[in-house]
Amino acid sequence: MHKSPDGTAYTLIGPADGPVIVMIHGLGLNRDCWQWTTPALNDHYRVLCYDLYGHGQSAPPPETPNLSLFSNQLATLLDHCGIETATLAGFSLGGMIVRRFAQDHAHRTTGLVILHSPHKRSADAQDAILKRVEQARHEGPQSTVEAALDRWFTADFKQANPDMMDIVRDWVTGNDIGIYHTIYRVLADGIDEIIAPSPPIICPTLVITGDDDYGNGPEMTHAIAAEIEGAQSVILKGLRHMALAEDPSAVNTPLFAFLDALDAKA
Repeated sequence: MHKSPDGTAYTLIGPADGPVIVMIHGLGLNRDCWQWTTPALNDHYRVLCYDLYGHGQSAPPPETPNLSLFSNQLATLLDHCGIETATLAGFSLGGMIVRRFAQDHAHRTTGLVILHSPHKRSADAQDAILKRVEQARHEGPQSTVEAALDRWFTADFKQANPDMMDIVRDWVTGNDIGIYHTIYRVLADGIDEIIAPSPPIICPTLVITGDDDYGNGPEMTHAIAAEIEGAQSVILKGLRHMALAEDPSAVNTPLFAFLDALDAKA
C-alpha cells in the first residue's frame, strides 16, 4: 500500500509497461472489493486500486463531497503515479465517478466499465435512498448495513457465506459516522450531473448489472448505455448488486473480453 500526498491510499501492481486499468469501489467499501477481479489482470495489465476519500485507509474528504471532488482525486492520483491515460472500472458510486471523470478528462480516458451503477431513479426510489442517507446521518453505517446486504446478495448465497457477509459488513461499519452520510448523499444526489452527459462520453464503454439488482437494475444499465455512443450493456442472470463478489466469473468474463478488445485496438 502507498499513499499519495493528498492522503489517497492505493496499490499499483502488474507490469510497468502494461495498459493501465483503474478500479474504483462503491460507497462504504474500499479497494479490497476488487480482490475477486484483479488477480486475473495482474499478468498483463497495470492495475491501480485506491480508496476514495473517507474510505478505507484514505484521508477524509478535504471539502464537502461531490462527484467533481472524487473526479479530481482520481486525476491527482494519476498524476502522482505518472499515468497519462487509463481505462476506468467503477462499481456503483465508482461508476458515477468514472462518468464524471470521462466528462472532465476525456483525453485521459481510454475506456469505461460501469458496474451496477444508477441512472435516473423513480420518485419512490429517490425518496427511499434519501431516507437511508438520513438514517445513516443520525445512526451511522451500522443502521443501514443489514438491509444493504439483503439488497446486495441473493438470499441463498448470503445464507451460505456468512464469512463473506462479515467481511463486507466490517467494511461498511468501519466508516466514520460523520463522513459516511455526506458521501452517501453524493450517491443519492449526484446522478443529475452525469445523465445525458455534456460533454458527451466518447470512449468505448461497457455497462453491467444484475437482473436482480434492486437499485441499479437492467433498465438503468440500458439507459446509461443508450447515452454513450457505441456502449455495450450486459445483464447478469440471477445476480444482485455485489455480483463481483458473489459470482466473480460472471463479471470477469465480459470485463476481460472488453479489456482485451481495447488492448487489441491500441
